[in-house]
Amino acid sequence: MNAPSDFTPAGPAVKSAEERLSRYDWDAFAEDLDRFGCATLKGVLTPQECRDLAALYPEEAHFRSHIHMARHGFGKGEYRYFKYPLPDLLGGLRTALWPRLAVVANNWNARMGIDERYPDAHADFLRQCHEAGQTRPTPLLLQYVEGDFNCLHQDLYGDLAFPLQVAFLLSEPGRDFTGGEFVLTEQRPRMQSRAEVVPLMQGDAVAFAVHNRPVQGTRGTYRVNLRHGVSRLRSGKRHTVGIIFHDAK
Repeated sequence: MNAPSDFTPAGPAVKSAEERLSRYDWDAFAEDLDRFGCATLKGVLTPQECRDLAALYPEEAHFRSHIHMARHGFGKGEYRYFKYPLPDLLGGLRTALWPRLAVVANNWNARMGIDERYPDAHADFLRQCHEAGQTRPTPLLLQYVEGDFNCLHQDLYGDLAFPLQVAFLLSEPGRDFTGGEFVLTEQRPRMQSRAEVVPLMQGDAVAFAVHNRPVQGTRGTYRVNLRHGVSRLRSGKRHTVGIIFHDAK
């Protein structure tokens, strides 16, 4: 088994990602996550970076597995899980996003009465994953063509699951594809489910709750259950890259 240090991104990749992320208002970002269960970061990736990442899809050398959604009842479309080491851009962003998201995740767990707290460094969390037998990388590249969709789901790959993940839209809406909106649903106790449709442009990122999030009610804080998916693609081709922070069994 590899140690987390064997696939931690190089310093320059992390520094570049940290500089890229420093321009965002993270207090407003955390507030949106608290209010809606999701928050967007505009223009994280350049159009060229988006095209370069999407162009990796047919290159087998970058990936550990290839999933056809229809075979598993996940929807219609396909995706590939990256293998370690991740591309520098993705590895750097995964490492640099972690401490900002961990603050939110620790706050959520405290409010929901969950004892688990997440460490300051992502490598330390990966070490916990690997000690629990979760050793397979989970960042993935998704591809949809006309008629494809992704059923509402949760990306839980083992007992350890970080409560937030991030997806980046690599294709340009209106030019590369139509339809294919990112959808988040929230199941509230004794109430009907709430849907959130998140408009994204090429290079934008959306962070969202993987499983549960806290909501303040009249009688205190309670948990709501969330699922995410992608609506039917009306035309063209759509690529997305997803960063999941826990590894899989």
